[in-house]
Amino acid sequence: MPGLPSAGEARQQLGKLAVAEPRSMTGYSRAAFPHWAQQGNKCDTRETVLERDGQSVKRDAECRATSGSWHSFYDDKTFTAASQVDIDHIVPLANAWRSGADKWTTDRRKAFANDLAHPQLLTVSAASNRSKGDQSPDQWQPPAKSAWCVYGRAWTSVKSTYGLSVTENERKMLTTMLGTCKP
Repeated sequence: MPGLPSAGEARQQLGKLAVAEPRSMTGYSRAAFPHWAQQGNKCDTRETVLERDGQSVKRDAECRATSGSWHSFYDDKTFTAASQVDIDHIVPLANAWRSGADKWTTDRRKAFANDLAHPQLLTVSAASNRSKGDQSPDQWQPPAKSAWCVYGRAWTSVKSTYGLSVTENERKMLTTMLGTCKP
């Protein structure tokens, strides 16, 4: 994952995050976060992440992945069809809204939803992504406990990068997840 901090860096970032109750969902819509923006060569953000995260990915003239394989570290499963995987926003759009993105401009929300420079987008199984929904780490954890360290580091990094708050329960679970990282 691009921009993934070490466990030590993530622990420092977590200690600096503002702790706050979730904000109102008033005004929220996925459309408030223009996602799957064009990245050039007919490729949108989704197709770019599929290629980045996949093995032996082949594309058609419209940049759609036609073959390849993708490993979903959330549930430790591998898939050979792009239709079996989703691109997860590590920090879901609705969670970002509840933790400060409600005050952002549309351009900042678009940058967040299409961020290829930080550990915000990841190819995972469709089933795990849909199970997660817009839940925070205290409400949903990757089924494969081996993923907790990386998930906690990625979540904390994204929240830190974008100045988003965490709830007290979210912070506690992120501390637990970061505690699974090997020294």
